Amino acid sequence: MVLTLTSGTIATLIAEAARAHPRECCGLLLGQGERVALAQPTANVHPRPERHFEIDPGALIGAHRAARGGGLELLGYYHSHPNGLARPSATDAAQASGDGRIWAIVAAGSVSWWRDTAKGFEPLPTRLLDG
Repeated sequence: MVLTLTSGTIATLIAEAARAHPRECCGLLLGQGERVALAQPTANVHPRPERHFEIDPGALIGAHRAARGGGLELLGYYHSHPNGLARPSATDAAQASGDGRIWAIVAAGSVSWWRDTAKGFEPLPTRLLDG
C-alpha cells in the first residue's frame, strides 16, 4: 500500500511543528482510502505539551461526525517531536492502539509516515502529488 498526499500537506505539517515549537503540535489526517487530503491542526491538550501530545477530544468527535455525514474520513493523526527524530518514540509505541491508522511524525523539518498495526508501527511508503 502506498499513501498518496500533496506537498501542501507536508508543508502544513512542517509549518505547524515550527509554530508550536518548543511544544509538540498535533492534529488529524483526513482523506479517503489511501489518500490524505487534509492535515487539520488541533489543540494539544496534554498537561505537558513540551514532551507529549493529546489531541483535543472535541476535534476527534467532530471528525467522526463529519465523516458519518459524508465528509472526509479520519485516516490518522500527526504530531511533532520538537527535540527528537521523525520516527515513533517509546511513548508513541505505548500509546498506539494497533488500529491500522496512519501516524505522521514531524521533526527537524521532515515528516515520516507510519501505519499503526497490531505488530507495532510499520513505515509507510508515500507518493507525492503537486499541490
